[in-house]
Amino acid sequence: MRHVAVMTATGSIGLMAIFFVDLLSLLYVSRLGDQSLKAAVGYSSQVLFLAMSINIGLTIAVTATVSRALGAGDRPRARRLAASGLAIAGIFATIIAAALLVFRGPILEHALHAQGHAGEVAYQFLAITLPANIPMALGMCLSGVLRATGDARRAMYVTLAGGAVTAFTDPLLIFGFGLGVYGAAWATVISRLVFLGVGAYGAIFIHDLVGRPDWRSIRRDLRPIMGIGLPSILANLATPVAAVYVTRVISDFGEAAVAAVATTDRVIPVAFGVIFALTGAVGPILGQNLGAKLMHRVRRALTDSFLLSVGYVLIAWAVLFVVSPWINWAFDAQGENARLVTFFCTYGVSAWVFVTCLFVANTAFNNLGFPLLATVFNWGRATLGTIPFVTIGARIGGREHGVEGAMLGVAAGAAIFGISAVIAAYWVTGRLAKRIEKL
Repeated sequence: MRHVAVMTATGSIGLMAIFFVDLLSLLYVSRLGDQSLKAAVGYSSQVLFLAMSINIGLTIAVTATVSRALGAGDRPRARRLAASGLAIAGIFATIIAAALLVFRGPILEHALHAQGHAGEVAYQFLAITLPANIPMALGMCLSGVLRATGDARRAMYVTLAGGAVTAFTDPLLIFGFGLGVYGAAWATVISRLVFLGVGAYGAIFIHDLVGRPDWRSIRRDLRPIMGIGLPSILANLATPVAAVYVTRVISDFGEAAVAAVATTDRVIPVAFGVIFALTGAVGPILGQNLGAKLMHRVRRALTDSFLLSVGYVLIAWAVLFVVSPWINWAFDAQGENARLVTFFCTYGVSAWVFVTCLFVANTAFNNLGFPLLATVFNWGRATLGTIPFVTIGARIGGREHGVEGAMLGVAAGAAIFGISAVIAAYWVTGRLAKRIEKL
C-alpha cells in the first residue's frame, strides 16, 4: 500500500497541476462573457481527448515493456525499448494529429453537432492545438520511462512544469495580449513543448535510459511494443468515443447543456487526478513484480489499488457535492447551466465509483499480459454500457430533464462493466499464479 500510495501521490501532484490549469483556462474563458466560447472549448476537448487517448495507450506500452526489462535486470534492452517506443509514439502522434486536423470540420459538425459560433471557434482552436499532440505524446512516453525506473519525483516534474508554464501563459495570452479564447490554445502548445523538454532531461540526461533509435531495432521492437500498445490504444479510444456520443446527445439540448459538460469535464480531472495517477503508477509495480514472478505482491498491489481508488472517489464525491455552488459561481454558470452542474456533482459523480474500478482493472490487464481484456471491457462500456443507457435516459428525462437522464445512464452502464472488470482482474492474477507455480 505504501509503494502504491507514494507513486500515486507523486504522480497525482503533476497531473493535478495540469488538470487544475486546464480548469483555470476554462475559468478565464468563462470570464470573457460568452457562453458559446465555453461550449467551443467543450467541443474541442472531445477531439483532443481522442488524440490524448492514443498517446496514453502508447505510454502504457512503453512503460510496461521498459519496466519488465528493468525488472528482469536487462538495462540495455530497456534502453533500446525506450528509444524504439519513443520513435513509434512520434510516428503515431504525427499521423493522428494530421488526420484530426484534416477532418476536424466533419467531426465537429456531424459527430458532435457543433454549430454556429461555437463550432467556428472550436474549428480554429483545434487548428492551433492539434499539432502540439506530437510533443505531448513524446513527453508522456518519457514520463512513463521515468515511472518505469521508479523515479516518481522526476516523472512528477514533467507534468508539474507543463502545468506551471500554462498557469502563467494562460492569463497573459488571453487577457494580456488580447487573444481571447485562442490565447488558451497557444498556452496549451507552449506547455506541451515544456512537457517534452523536462521529460527528455530526466529520462535521457539524468537516467541515460533512452538509447539511440535505429530502424532495425524499431522493426524488432514494434511487435512487443504494439502487442501491448495496439490493444491499449483500442481500449483507451473507447472512453473518448463514448464521450463523443454523450456530447452529441447533450448538444441537442442547447449550448447551455454543452457548456455545463465543458465545466464538468474540467472539474472531473481535478477531482479525480489521483485516480489517473494511480493507474499510471501501479502499472510499473505490477510489471516489475510479474517480471520477478512475485505474484503475491501483484495481488496485493491490485487489492490496495482498488481500495485506495474507491475510497478516494467517495471522499471526492462528498467534496464536489459541498462545493458545487462555488463551482457555478467560479464559471459564471447560471440558469440551466448551473442546474446541470449541480446535478452532476450530486448524482452524476456516482459513475466514478465504478469507472475507477474499470481503470485499475484495465491497468492490470495491460501490464499482466492480457491487453485484449482491457479492450473488451472498455469498448463494452463505451457501446453496450453507454449508447442504450444514455439514449434511454435522455428520452425518459424528456426535453426538460434529458441531460440529467443521460448522466444517470452513464452511471448505470459504468456500474455493470466496472464490477465485471474487478472480477476479471482477480481471475487473471489467479491464472498467472497457477502458471508460474508450474514452472
